[in-house]
Amino acid sequence: MKIIRYRIEWLGLKTLLVLIRLMPIDAASAMMGWFWRHLAPFNHRHKRAIANLQAAFPEKSSSECEAIAGDMWENLGRVTAETIQLDRIVADRSRFTFDLEKARERIDGVGCVVVSMHSGNWEVTALGGIVAGHKPAGVYQATKNPYSDREIHELRQGLYPGGLFAKSHDTARRILSIVRNHGMISFLADLRDFRGPKVPFFGRPAYATAFPATIARGNKVPLIVTRVVREGGAKFRIEAKPLDYPITGDRKADVEETTAMIHRQFEDWIREYPSQWMWIHRKWV
Repeated sequence: MKIIRYRIEWLGLKTLLVLIRLMPIDAASAMMGWFWRHLAPFNHRHKRAIANLQAAFPEKSSSECEAIAGDMWENLGRVTAETIQLDRIVADRSRFTFDLEKARERIDGVGCVVVSMHSGNWEVTALGGIVAGHKPAGVYQATKNPYSDREIHELRQGLYPGGLFAKSHDTARRILSIVRNHGMISFLADLRDFRGPKVPFFGRPAYATAFPATIARGNKVPLIVTRVVREGGAKFRIEAKPLDYPITGDRKADVEETTAMIHRQFEDWIREYPSQWMWIHRKWV
């Protein structure tokens, strides 16, 4: 029965992929954004987004939080359509501006760890690494449906010439090999991880992954924080900056502080464009 359900889900996804790819990029992005803005608030995750916004911005009114959430849903809808046309979007460099110089200087000729967050259209983040002269490798969380996961992997893999790997024990070994051989490995680091440290995030303790900090600190390679800002429609700015993390005699403390530093940068960026972050996360303790 599970296989039948997976195949039905895959067929629905495949149909959506075909329909969206028949449309021009900007029309598909706008259409999907409109649908998500008007339909997603009926989803149970909308209440979670509002609760997270109210806790993060106690000074904002209910109507302001609702407005941010509405813009968030539109952004997520646009991300959905744009991911389906990811190859076409990244091929059109007129859609992008870059602020990479500080990071580029730090990573020239060495391995590095790149962390980003679910902001703007995070699916295009790795383009910054390509523009900076690297061959990024990426790590992602595989979906339970193997048929759908294969489709999604094919959409993304062109941006990861260094390889795109599902999280696993084998992947951890691959990551170490990539970094030690002067490669670039990219992570989305704003997801919760019950095994990681709890760090301050918008005034509350939040679950965080320590893995990027552990890899960077353990191999003494540059740690780069990056974001994607949507600049209207399907146009984006990709920014990256080096993070100077501590290296002392206390490895655990260094990793925890580095993870907290990453989240401080994320928070600063999210405050600039709150509607471009994904507030539906179960991020906080």
